[in-house]
Amino acid sequence: MTQNTQNETPAQAVDRYFASLGWKPFRFQRSVWRAYQQGLSGLVHSATGTGKTLAVWLGPILKWMRENPDRSKWNPKRPPPLKVIWITPLRALAGDTESSLRSPLDALQIPWRLESRTGDSKTSMKARQLKRMPTALITTPESLSLMLTHERLLEQLAGVEAVIVDEWHELLGTKRGIQTELALARLRRLNPKARTWGVSATLGNLDQARESLLGINSEYQTRLIQGYKRKRLKLESVIPDHIDRFPWTGHIGTKMVPQVAELVEQVNSVLIFANTRSQTEIWYQQLLAQRPDWAGRIALHHGSLDRSVRRWVESGLREGSLRAVVCTSSLDLGVDFTAVDLVVQIGSPKGAARLLQRAGRSGHQPGAESRLAFVPTNAIELIELAAAQDAIRSGHLEARPLINKPLDVLAQHVVTIAIGGGFRSEELLDEIRSAYAYQSLSKQEWQWVLDFVVRGGSSLDAYPDFHRVKVDGERYHVSDRRTITTHRMNIGTIVSDASMAVKYLKGTTLGSAEENFLSKLEPGDRFLFAGRLLSLVRIKDNAAYVKRATGTPDAVPRWMGGRIPLSSELSAALRRKITEAAAGKLAGREMKSLRNLLELQQRWSILPKLDELLIERIKSRGRYQVFLFPFEGRLVHEGLAALFAYRISRYQKTTLTMACNDYGLVLESPHPIDLAEAIDRGLFSTEDLIGDLSNSMNATEMAKRQFRQIARVAGLIHPGYPGQQKKASHLQASSNLFFDVFCQYDPNNLLLQQSRREVLDLQLEANRMFAALDRIGESRIRIQEPRKVTPLAFPLLVDKLRERVSSESLRDRVARMQAELEKAADRSSSRKKKQS
Repeated sequence: MTQNTQNETPAQAVDRYFASLGWKPFRFQRSVWRAYQQGLSGLVHSATGTGKTLAVWLGPILKWMRENPDRSKWNPKRPPPLKVIWITPLRALAGDTESSLRSPLDALQIPWRLESRTGDSKTSMKARQLKRMPTALITTPESLSLMLTHERLLEQLAGVEAVIVDEWHELLGTKRGIQTELALARLRRLNPKARTWGVSATLGNLDQARESLLGINSEYQTRLIQGYKRKRLKLESVIPDHIDRFPWTGHIGTKMVPQVAELVEQVNSVLIFANTRSQTEIWYQQLLAQRPDWAGRIALHHGSLDRSVRRWVESGLREGSLRAVVCTSSLDLGVDFTAVDLVVQIGSPKGAARLLQRAGRSGHQPGAESRLAFVPTNAIELIELAAAQDAIRSGHLEARPLINKPLDVLAQHVVTIAIGGGFRSEELLDEIRSAYAYQSLSKQEWQWVLDFVVRGGSSLDAYPDFHRVKVDGERYHVSDRRTITTHRMNIGTIVSDASMAVKYLKGTTLGSAEENFLSKLEPGDRFLFAGRLLSLVRIKDNAAYVKRATGTPDAVPRWMGGRIPLSSELSAALRRKITEAAAGKLAGREMKSLRNLLELQQRWSILPKLDELLIERIKSRGRYQVFLFPFEGRLVHEGLAALFAYRISRYQKTTLTMACNDYGLVLESPHPIDLAEAIDRGLFSTEDLIGDLSNSMNATEMAKRQFRQIARVAGLIHPGYPGQQKKASHLQASSNLFFDVFCQYDPNNLLLQQSRREVLDLQLEANRMFAALDRIGESRIRIQEPRKVTPLAFPLLVDKLRERVSSESLRDRVARMQAELEKAADRSSSRKKKQS
């Protein structure tokens, strides 16, 4: 260490570190450092790749340097005790986060010990950390909750000076976020002076985000520090040479592989995002078929691949040895791949914030330009991109709707605290109410939760397995070793369908696929997985054993949760773009490329304006079809379709079938539907909406499915011990049994009520449905009767066909329909020209 560096101030040392990177600290970074020094907590909001990590990380480092000016006493063999906990939303990010945080420690020669503690950490390291924590610890919400069950760690946790939550926008509005809120409330109880800082990008409801992170009873001041809201961004569309006037979902799809391959050739490194894991498998194979010489230079990355495979891919990206990676949202977050030059988005990301987040994966450093190329899977998605660009320019990013006091998460947390030293009821209630999500928790709800964890509630009192927490006087605690072990192994709120390992016969694990998919395969069936064509050999001991295969696949695994709902903000922007098109305004390459499609829609029907609802009635092959276009997203339309069918069936005896997409829905009947009467009888009314929704859909079965997740989080059921996982069918039977018992003997059970509420909020998006019906009620209803299926209606018609036509013959059938409609469109165009 030179004399100059020995005498420099902490601020000068940090400036020197930035200069070594070729940067200067941004104003917002310095603002965070000052706020931290003043003892404040806060939320940093800045665009992806603009230096948020250094903004929050250097606060604790600068403070320590100021408190320890004599560098001769800095001894890396005697690092300071635990000072900082860094919470990352994904354990897969822990390694990359550790590398990013270690860089300034090494450069400034700070003698801190930095380690990770996640589900992937070695047992020996976890055991060592139980005796002495590192100075800074990177962990996940689940691992932090697990630490709270160890009473011996509480003294070290009480010394924590700062808790930093990375990518808070990813946790916000989820049960993992609620779990984090509760853990933060506990840490603040252990040390009221501890600072809490969050890092977020691409978020609309910032004030709510700050309050949920920092708690509502904070005695200290909090700050919301805005960094760079916008990076330099270049969005471009890969527009097909020919755009069909009658598009259908997926009809472009992999036809665009040659154009994407050309984009990949123009740059050094590309991330290709698809919306589903199945899509990534298909696109990876198609790109390899297009460019066989890329074998070993392109890779696949999604959450079901084995951790070793994902790490290999991430290292290849970081080192620049991989040309392209086809991925899902598994690479949406924080991994710092400065080598990535371009992001390609396959299909609509269904939200402006998600598009911005993914674009930021390229040029992931301050001052660099982010570049994204959009590849539509059907022509109408180009309108979505145009709408998303408008939303980004105007700053209308999606808000994350918050969850209000989920009692399954609270029950799990109460057992966690009971194991980690125990609690008194009133003290813990005050602590929990300081968390934003539970500020309105009533005394009655709190007593119900206590009763549930102590004796299983009123209906499970006779079963000792559900007597998890003991009461000694005023103190609640857990002493039973089996209860402690079971709880620790099942901490967390991530609940997915039961998965099964996919392994080669020699034992190498490739990843996992859903049990429901694998159980339907016969030995010898071929399927795409992990970028390989595999053949099933046998299923044994909760694993699918496979070997390499040749030929064509019989199936591609489909994982649940692949459908991304269209955001309400993007839905509104989409309606505005269609209104502009109705007025003849086509701004941008995307909208101009759709001129023929939009003009034909206008000629055969109309393009609805913001204050209009378009309904098209068409008779075809003796069937009567009613197409409605609210442009509210698939999830809302699924609920509306069932609701409309139920309301029509109450006064008209007919059989209705339905289909929907992000833009509209279709009801099909063998009899004419009297729309005027339907509307007069309240087709679009919000009156008794919840009751009609419950009657129109299998609400009980939906609540049962939702209850399975709640039962797992609340500790009623657990998937078993490592190597002895229970089958999905067993877990389903157990949760269904609890559901039926509660319905019969404990109908006021609050977990039952929660399951019904979550069905409305999460599966049916009831609030959006209310808003959509309110908007429709105030709109002008435009009923059209075109002679042919219109461009907007055609994709819905194809979705109806999918139900009864095999995928092989569907393409041929659709091609014939398109050819007939194109001829009719050409004839109508010729007539229009003659008339003019």
